[in-house]
Amino acid sequence: MQVREHIDELGEAEVLDRLDVLHVAQRRAESEVLLLAVQFAILHDEQTLDPQSLGLDGREKAIHYGGAGTPLVTEFCAADFGARLQLTPWAAHRLIGDALDLKHRLPQLWRRVQALEVKVSYARHVARKTRDLQPDEAAYVDSRVVEVADGRVTWTRFEQLVDAAIAAADPVAAAERERAARERSFARATRSTEDGMRGFYIRAAFPIIARLDATIAHLAEALKALGEDLPPDELRVLAVLVLANPHQAVRILEAYRAQRSTPTPDPADLLPQVVLYVHAYRGAEPTGIVRVEGVGPVTATWLRDTLGPHARFTVKHRPRGAGSGRRGRDPRPTAPGRAPDDAGRHLPLRLQHLLEPTDRPHRGLRPRCGRRCGSVAHRELRADDTRPPLDGGASEASVSKSPDHDLRAVDGHATFPSVFVWREPHGALFLVDHTGARRFSQGA
Repeated sequence: MQVREHIDELGEAEVLDRLDVLHVAQRRAESEVLLLAVQFAILHDEQTLDPQSLGLDGREKAIHYGGAGTPLVTEFCAADFGARLQLTPWAAHRLIGDALDLKHRLPQLWRRVQALEVKVSYARHVARKTRDLQPDEAAYVDSRVVEVADGRVTWTRFEQLVDAAIAAADPVAAAERERAARERSFARATRSTEDGMRGFYIRAAFPIIARLDATIAHLAEALKALGEDLPPDELRVLAVLVLANPHQAVRILEAYRAQRSTPTPDPADLLPQVVLYVHAYRGAEPTGIVRVEGVGPVTATWLRDTLGPHARFTVKHRPRGAGSGRRGRDPRPTAPGRAPDDAGRHLPLRLQHLLEPTDRPHRGLRPRCGRRCGSVAHRELRADDTRPPLDGGASEASVSKSPDHDLRAVDGHATFPSVFVWREPHGALFLVDHTGARRFSQGA
């Protein structure tokens, strides 16, 4: 009798155990598909073509499915391969190309995929993004992203790390892309209209958009304080209309400033200050690539050139985790050595205590030392923590309760501050540290 026929009879622990089995089986199947794609390409290399038909119009030829350094493959074989997976020839072409790139150009990711440690979707994303790079550049990206490709960081963060590694692998090309993108700036009304509505689209360097967004928000706040009773979105639209009349905008901002404090003779002081937070990507050597919060990776040269004319912008470099509350404390020394953070750089271990668990395995979980959440006590385990368990002698200390699960931190000494081991009620273990969160070995 198949298990699926009795799913409605499974208990909670049995459901979770079954998910473990399916998860491993799914990863094994996806990795095997990549192996089969490579083997199918080998079986359809350029040597399998009829020598007498080479060069004739309309005849099959050998082409590169992957990037530079991958073998040639007959161009029509993707149709046969894709038919068995119910894929179009184009989708099968991409699948074979990704598999060849991983095998020949991204060997570290390839090994982790075959070890079932990395999702195929993550690895294929890197293969597609590095397709146009030279083999040595692709290998550089491979080495930069292989550690975090196992899902320990969010997908958006992973995309940014891949983009940053690609830019660092070929900074000249990255600078050229930024230059070309800047030349495509524009501000114009959209053509589409519906029910009397129309849009206005602006494409510009992110500091310009940041300034505009902050000014609109500030002016909307002023309008509300001066008596405009509109929903937030309508207030922002009204703020844009006011900006179209600079004299009116200045009068409103002056009235708002006078209401809050004292008038100012300098109209520039009426505008809000915009702060950009910049993080450096570092490895053994500086990469020349930085990440601006809310924007993504750009070259440091582009950032300096772009912000040059914008004197009111303040650029701050801050350690990851700096902010309000516990995360903003001065770092305490812990142990000598260095460890990579999720940006691929290296930072002293003494900074690691600033880092907290990410949003895995449960989003929003933030243990705080010494607090009690409802009836569940929780605390952060530290390397120098010698206190007894919170329950007075049990083998584990209860940790904050999420909406769905009561996660528990295994009692003992953490290797470094802010390194956590989470255990769910049914025994699954998760490690959360400065690189993100991931599940311990799940077995077969």
